[in-house]
Amino acid sequence: MRVVSHELEGNAWLEPTFADVLAAAARIRPHLAPTPLRRSPPVSDAVGADVYLKHEFHLPTGAFKVRGGINLISQLNDSEREVGVIAASTGNHGQSVAYAARLFGVKAIICAPENANPAKVEAMHDLGATVRLVGADFDEAREACEQLAAEHGYRYVHSGNEPLLIAGVGTHTLEILSEAPEIDVIIVPVGGGSGAAGASIVAKAVNPKIAVIGVQSENAPSAYLSWRAGKRVEATNSTWAEGLATRTPFELPQQILRRLLDDFILVSDDAISAAVYFLLGRNRTLVEGAGAAALAAAFALKERLAGLRVALILSGGNISIPQLKTILDRG
Repeated sequence: MRVVSHELEGNAWLEPTFADVLAAAARIRPHLAPTPLRRSPPVSDAVGADVYLKHEFHLPTGAFKVRGGINLISQLNDSEREVGVIAASTGNHGQSVAYAARLFGVKAIICAPENANPAKVEAMHDLGATVRLVGADFDEAREACEQLAAEHGYRYVHSGNEPLLIAGVGTHTLEILSEAPEIDVIIVPVGGGSGAAGASIVAKAVNPKIAVIGVQSENAPSAYLSWRAGKRVEATNSTWAEGLATRTPFELPQQILRRLLDDFILVSDDAISAAVYFLLGRNRTLVEGAGAAALAAAFALKERLAGLRVALILSGGNISIPQLKTILDRG
């Protein structure tokens, strides 16, 4: 039994195309309304650019990944639907798989690290998934998940190496450019890289002049280091922003990002916390750490972005109460 369902062509992974994103948009539209894209005066003033915020936290699971979950689960064959799906996740990918599995009547098992965000674990339970807490971090949970998939024949839904997931999440950028085709720069957070890969595929197909910039925490820089090196590089992972927390890069997103991503930066966890605080205090918008990372990057790139039209993908809003309290106490 293969643990993963995707294939290699030669030495390269099969990449989703812009046509795949358009097909994904048609599949998910009956289930998900487009999320708001709103110009933010306080963010625009602070960055010195014309800044639009993509509110992915308005989606049913509170994060962008449900787009990919619905696109993938809707395409399972009969035998895959019968046996069920399994995934490893720090939270948002697991919620995506759980939501889509419930939508299409498929059993879902999610392996999450023992220190996973309690709010996200509770949400996965509430969506009907069986949640197993195993391992010290995402990668240990992923290894346990892959073992269970091999032992029981579950359809393993990898959080990055899935063309249907990447095509699905790329619909957020399709919505951005349908509403605001004049955008010059899109900044997108990177954990495993599916969101940035999807954004890059769409942006470069619509207008190759659009710059797509990825951002990751300097406390979990594996995707950044891999992109810079042109090969997979593992790195330590100690960020509080679990949506950015991977220590092993994913092959398919990296392949796409090496070809299409314009730039990639690291920001500190303190900068991410400050961005969460700013969005709540000045924009009345509550997001999780990964959801604020694009703003942290915009602050770091103020000189470069001056006068441009910029879209920030606020990827999720699933912050826990203890995380939020820590940020508010620091001020």
